[in-house]
Amino acid sequence: MKLSTPAGQITKYYEDGEKCLASKDYSNALKCFKKAADQGHALAQNYMGLLYARKLGVPQDFKKAEYWFRQSAEQGEPMAQNNLGLMYARGEGVAQDYHQAAEWLLKAAEQGNSEAQYNLGFMYAKGQGVPQDDEQAVHWFRKAAEQGDEVAQYNLGFMYEKGIGIAQDYQQAVFLYSMAAGQGSADAALNLGGLYDSGEGVEQDYKQAVNWWKKAAEKGHAVAQNNLGLMYAQGLGVSQDYIEAYKWFALSSMGGEERAFNGLKTAESLMTEEEISEAKELVEEWKSSH
Repeated sequence: MKLSTPAGQITKYYEDGEKCLASKDYSNALKCFKKAADQGHALAQNYMGLLYARKLGVPQDFKKAEYWFRQSAEQGEPMAQNNLGLMYARGEGVAQDYHQAAEWLLKAAEQGNSEAQYNLGFMYAKGQGVPQDDEQAVHWFRKAAEQGDEVAQYNLGFMYEKGIGIAQDYQQAVFLYSMAAGQGSADAALNLGGLYDSGEGVEQDYKQAVNWWKKAAEKGHAVAQNNLGLMYAQGLGVSQDYIEAYKWFALSSMGGEERAFNGLKTAESLMTEEEISEAKELVEEWKSSH
């Protein structure tokens, strides 16, 4: 006859697992979470799935990850429901099934899980497992964005900018891009810079365009780097500087932005050999520091 473990002890196993996880002691985290998970602790079961999915302390094993996510999800744990939904969407540990993915994501989204809300919005936008529906995509992106989800803020901003699933509203796009860019989204910073450049939703301001494109460019965003090169070449929002223009065009072209090659050639034709040499040094310095 097997004795059950007291609830307090199960909670302690879980809390010890969290401490080990925080200190990146994945082997002992697994041991602690396993003890709690075997006793039906839903959060511990979810973490067991994460350890196997991300090969933390154990070899990657999507089938075991799926097993533990399912154990937790069936108890109603929203994080596990989201994770199980993603397993179905990606075909990891289970046969790919967008309908099952959407069902699990909906369960988590309705409980307020912001990641699931974003993921469900994405599925509506793409028509994966659900009928394609831009209005539903907006609905779920908004739910996630209101909870501070950076990617949802960017996507909702994009839908406002383009008028997809909702009336076009540049001011709302600016607001949402600002929120996402403030959290570090390079894509949002790129688009925000574009709105300042065109004067849509805000007063046209080349300095602000440069400011936001520089933030994205510093993160390695090739399109933003090309845009920044153009601003330096033309002296818009910054003092004209072909050395800086060359630097950003070169970095952009290395990142695969084809339009940057023409800018690079034009800048080079207007520079002295000494200026080109200085610009190349700046490129190497940037690469070594990023």
